[in-house]
Amino acid sequence: MKKIAPGGIVGILGGGQLGRMMSMAAARMGMDVVIYAPEADSCASRVSADTIVGAYDDETKLTEFASRCDVITFEFENIPASTLDFIENIGTSVFPKSNALGCSQDRLKEKEFLNSIGIAPAPFARIDGAEDIMPALQKLGGKGVLKSRTDGYDGKGQARLDGASDPVEAWKTIGQVPAVLEAFISFEREISVLVARGQDGKVQIYDTPENDHSGGILKSSTLPANISEQARAAAKKLGHKLADSLDYVGVVALELFVMPDGSLLANEFAPRVHNTGHWTEEACLIGQFEQHMRAVCGWPLAPAERFVDIRMDNLLGDSDISTWEGLSSDGAAPRVYAKRGGGEGRKLGHSNTILS
Repeated sequence: MKKIAPGGIVGILGGGQLGRMMSMAAARMGMDVVIYAPEADSCASRVSADTIVGAYDDETKLTEFASRCDVITFEFENIPASTLDFIENIGTSVFPKSNALGCSQDRLKEKEFLNSIGIAPAPFARIDGAEDIMPALQKLGGKGVLKSRTDGYDGKGQARLDGASDPVEAWKTIGQVPAVLEAFISFEREISVLVARGQDGKVQIYDTPENDHSGGILKSSTLPANISEQARAAAKKLGHKLADSLDYVGVVALELFVMPDGSLLANEFAPRVHNTGHWTEEACLIGQFEQHMRAVCGWPLAPAERFVDIRMDNLLGDSDISTWEGLSSDGAAPRVYAKRGGGEGRKLGHSNTILS
């Protein structure tokens, strides 16, 4: 078990907002953070002790990074799994391991893995070319979503399909790359479960938020979710199973669809702290970012009890982020990521509002 005492150095691969919030949490624990990212002026760098600028395949820079850190984690999925393996092979521990990252980076592998451990995803089919699309669509009920197997996020790399769709155009829309076709399902609501798992295998599971997506990107998460106690317990059980099956260390999020009969189907999992867990900072004694750092550093996990009802709203683009002053006046807690430049739909912050 790798235990890091206060005064240790934690490395974070990636310089985005999740890295920023993890770095701030690590500082509260008495840790210094070194960011490794391709850009010098990332939003995570500006709250961290130091930054090493380098590509994720630059072995010289990665060696320097690893030599300076007691333990390393990452803040987004688009880092090559081979980067984690390289760091491990030169002697610095990385949590979570590359198996979780590699699985989550390929939608087909992810769905096959979830099936193999008894977490059912929505029906799907492998798509290797435009000619595969319509036969698969017919088998899946005539409606579906075509998604690139890798790199897509927040609604990117996707095309909605029905019997009147042009498969060639859909194939072009996603970049003519290997894909999966997911059946359209009539679900009641979307939820997620966030599980923290320590190096000792002990877990803490946060309450299950109900999530509202607009245009393929998360708009809000609300607690408590409007689901039965049976569904809530089932979601936590599936999240626990996922974390154990991956021998996971850190916070992992499993997104789920609640069907009309109360059953659950998996959408995807994220091997990192997650947008649908931002509410934990105001609603729990220890939020997801410090919980992740506790797991990575070998500390005991904190209870994940939720004390208040709460809603988290993403602040998307310049129009949303400009409302920070009004949100503060209304009693909400805005969190601004200090990214350079806006852009429609870009995650620039979030706001937590206590409901009761």
